[in-house]
Amino acid sequence: MSELSASPLGKVNVYTDQYDSSLLFAICRDGNRTSIGIDIKNLPFKGVDIWNGFDFTWLDDESIPQFGLLTIYVPCESTKLIESKSLKLYLFSFANMSFKSKAEIVRVLEQDLTAAAGQSVAVALDTHPEYFTETLGGFTGESLDALDIVCTAKNVNSSLLRSDAANIVHEQLCSDLLKSNCLVTGKPDWGSVRITYTGPKIDHESLLQYIVSYRNHQGFHEQCIERIYFDILNICKPSKLIVEGRYTRRGGLDINPIRTNVEVVLNNTRLFRQ
Repeated sequence: MSELSASPLGKVNVYTDQYDSSLLFAICRDGNRTSIGIDIKNLPFKGVDIWNGFDFTWLDDESIPQFGLLTIYVPCESTKLIESKSLKLYLFSFANMSFKSKAEIVRVLEQDLTAAAGQSVAVALDTHPEYFTETLGGFTGESLDALDIVCTAKNVNSSLLRSDAANIVHEQLCSDLLKSNCLVTGKPDWGSVRITYTGPKIDHESLLQYIVSYRNHQGFHEQCIERIYFDILNICKPSKLIVEGRYTRRGGLDINPIRTNVEVVLNNTRLFRQ
């Protein structure tokens, strides 16, 4: 937590509308990974954290305000994750800055975010009317949310997970009942999760109980999805596994981590609740 004490989370901050890349605050991923048993030199997954920014604004070269939908792709192999409040402060610092083109903005964003994350970050910027053609959807797959279960776990409990080694299946399971709390402020984070796997059939009731056991857990979005992935991989032993989290937005930003051990097309289809 000592590293986080220097972050803007949980503090009163003055928003600046003058560009300032020093506002970005990055957090080392290694600590959380090693605490749950992940070998940081041999990650059991690949993937990306997709950020969507809905309140991004700047000035064109005639000082006319512009706005757009910002999408940021941070590779999970990066040494650091970017703390969300610092990203909001940083993005707002573009508000009164003039740029000649979207390409110039993207170049600056990619340069600064790459420096913060420690690995190449990709950025897309869609302006009106481009992003109004985007459609909302829902996770495809079988929803677990109507299952008749009893939830008693007050903390994350991986021992809830069960699978049938004699029954090899391919399934896509999803839930809108993922909820955790910010590691620093304790504020609730609401999300949806989809698990796509090939391997011993996971007991659906046990999986939903496990997902719900995050309800009082404190951790960043990326950390929660990595823990779900790692627990399922270790306990249920699937040969192929994809875990996708899509969280509702806060302060104009939503965070969507994807972890996988197979090649996937990184779709960024927003869910209805986002």
